[in-house]
Amino acid sequence: MIKFSFTKIVNGELRAIDLENSVNQDITTRVLKEIAKDSMGGWLALPKKYDVGELVKIKEAAKKIQDESEYLVCIGIGGSYLGHRAVIEALNPKSETKVVYAGNSLSKRELDKVIEEIGDADFSVNVISKSGTTLEPAIAFETFKKKLIEKYGEKEAPSRIYATTDAKKGTLHDEAVAEGYTRFVVPDNIGGRYSVLTAVGMLPMAVAGVNIDKLLEGAAEAMEGVVGEAAKYAWTRYTLGGEKNYDTEVFASFEPATMYFNEWLKQLFGESEGKNKQGVFPAAVIYSTDLHSMGQYMQDGRRDLFETIIDYPTDEMNEKVVRAVEIAHNTGGIPVLSLKPSSYDEEGFGELIYFFELACAISAKLFGVNPFDQPGVEAYKAELNKLLGN
Repeated sequence: MIKFSFTKIVNGELRAIDLENSVNQDITTRVLKEIAKDSMGGWLALPKKYDVGELVKIKEAAKKIQDESEYLVCIGIGGSYLGHRAVIEALNPKSETKVVYAGNSLSKRELDKVIEEIGDADFSVNVISKSGTTLEPAIAFETFKKKLIEKYGEKEAPSRIYATTDAKKGTLHDEAVAEGYTRFVVPDNIGGRYSVLTAVGMLPMAVAGVNIDKLLEGAAEAMEGVVGEAAKYAWTRYTLGGEKNYDTEVFASFEPATMYFNEWLKQLFGESEGKNKQGVFPAAVIYSTDLHSMGQYMQDGRRDLFETIIDYPTDEMNEKVVRAVEIAHNTGGIPVLSLKPSSYDEEGFGELIYFFELACAISAKLFGVNPFDQPGVEAYKAELNKLLGN
């Protein structure tokens, strides 16, 4: 299981601080009950209550995609792509089918790069959108749908489209029903950034070769094993960010392949906490690379930030760098938090995903905000629609 620690330099030595008394158990119990009862808290029990039938359907669809396509174009933005891309990039699983991404920006250059990479190869599309109206994925989907029709014809093209969307309504749902796309559900009680372990993430991960059974096993074990550590982490960051005015958290990892996991963390905490002028601003670095750039700021810059090291099991040299960073940054006046996952594999990442989802929800509740909405995201959409004349 994940181990959380908060270290400080004491009498010239790096020591872990005893955090047993840092958690208000009564408030934590109340918060956990609130999360469990919340209409968007479906992720909390998901790993142990996964729909077996849907899991079989996901595996069958993944096998079909692998058999007939060299590429799967995953179309989605935010929570519709960051979580599963994080796991795929980190684990680099083996599959004959490569997962590529589109619809996560409005850059034509990025879209053209994906089109150029696919070339004349066989491909399928997984479009992931609750409504089907979000601009970025909608534009990308129209582009690749047209290419599917050009390559395979109007009759075969729909058989290569997999729509992960609302169960009953919405533009994409209605189109999927009318055209006969294979459909998967974005659950009503699980928001995008908490949806990694739903079909949103499971289908592309399975296509990429991730063992999704092991991923779920890790998350299921975490349901009971990480609650205490998640609460300690949530209370520590709340104390630092809410009471001691450390307003930035820097997630630091020492494996370059975990860059997208850091990106998912930024979304998870940013969207969940950043409301009502509350929350800690999430940033991220990859060491040792960023020690030769951002390392200067971390050591000698403003002291309004704290650092959360994700200490993945790694080689001996990287471990020495981790220890050096903990000592140097503590000495430089940065509170250093450390999270040590039990393994660097599917089970380890399943555990890690559940840990952060739980810790983030608890932390947001402590800040007094709703962990599961994102009203501020709509502001730019409204302004863009005005500029587009919609």
